[in-house]
Amino acid sequence: MNPEEIAQRLELLRVEHRDLDSAIIALGEAAVPDQLQLARLKKRKLKLRDEIAWCEDQLVPDIIA
Repeated sequence: MNPEEIAQRLELLRVEHRDLDSAIIALGEAAVPDQLQLARLKKRKLKLRDEIAWCEDQLVPDIIA
């Protein structure tokens, strides 16, 4: 992937991460939250966070001092 593709992917991941955050909050505020669905959403959110971190690492190379 070139840097432009990574940057585009990163933006899509961030949007999905924010959307999941909103969904998790809404589901958690339900009278009887669906714990299984809540766990699935949280797991997906963690995977997105890992992928976001990977993309960011690709765009900002490590500087060895």
